Amino acid sequence: MKYLKSQMKQLVKENNELQTRLKELMAEHDLEKSFALKALYHSDVASGGRYQEDYRELETPK
Repeated sequence: MKYLKSQMKQLVKENNELQTRLKELMAEHDLEKSFALKALYHSDVASGGRYQEDYRELETPK
């Protein structure tokens, strides 16, 4: 599974929990949105993370 910024933005847009988590990461670690998105991907999506299946669904063409 590969990190794609556009896919990650879409996932966050569709999930209120991830929106909150993104804002927390940005504030807590003083990160820009692009870096916080990548951190969120590695912590909650990649390698069996809680939102891995939702992310994969965005990969498959409809």
